[in-house]
Amino acid sequence: MRSRWVPYATTPGRLVWQLVSDVLVIIWTVIWVMVGAAVHSAVSTIAAVGRQLNDGAAGVSENLDSAGNRADDVPLIGDSLAGPLRAASEAALDIAGAGHSLDTTASWLAWVLALAVAAPPVLALLMPWLFLRLRFARRKWTVVTLASTAAGEQLLALRALANRPLAKLAAVSTDPVGAWRQQDRVAIRGLAALELRSSGIRAAGIRWDG
Repeated sequence: MRSRWVPYATTPGRLVWQLVSDVLVIIWTVIWVMVGAAVHSAVSTIAAVGRQLNDGAAGVSENLDSAGNRADDVPLIGDSLAGPLRAASEAALDIAGAGHSLDTTASWLAWVLALAVAAPPVLALLMPWLFLRLRFARRKWTVVTLASTAAGEQLLALRALANRPLAKLAAVSTDPVGAWRQQDRVAIRGLAALELRSSGIRAAGIRWDG
């Protein structure tokens, strides 16, 4: 994980935290995807009822219409028999249409409800996690790139003078500002290492210039 392109820290503490956060995000996402799938499955049962109603009513309508056509052949009372059968066939066809509408609506609603249930909690955690990871990756790329040049190393040391605690600066040099002004390479490299470590990068993994 020493490459500047890998979005992970090389300091143990931050690396562990990043890996733990990755696992938590994955678990959280899987849980809510399963919840969404359960909602989709539950609503889809309504769509299945609609399909069964459509298929059954369409079959009844076809049989009634066929019976009406045969009733026409009955002498004298053929028209009287065929009329109610055709009316019943049309009613069954209307029921089939309602079943088809229920199937279509429930199928669409199953996806909408599944996304409505699963997406908000997933995005609520995923978006901040992604933002922090991208920000870390950008910072890592910047500081590793700076550390590869003498001028960048001095800039990192200057940032350390401005941002790091006094105790850590004193541990590098008794006069860190003077050492930086005098371009003391050892002190500058120590200060730059402080800034790298604050970004989650171990100085031991850096190819220093010179």
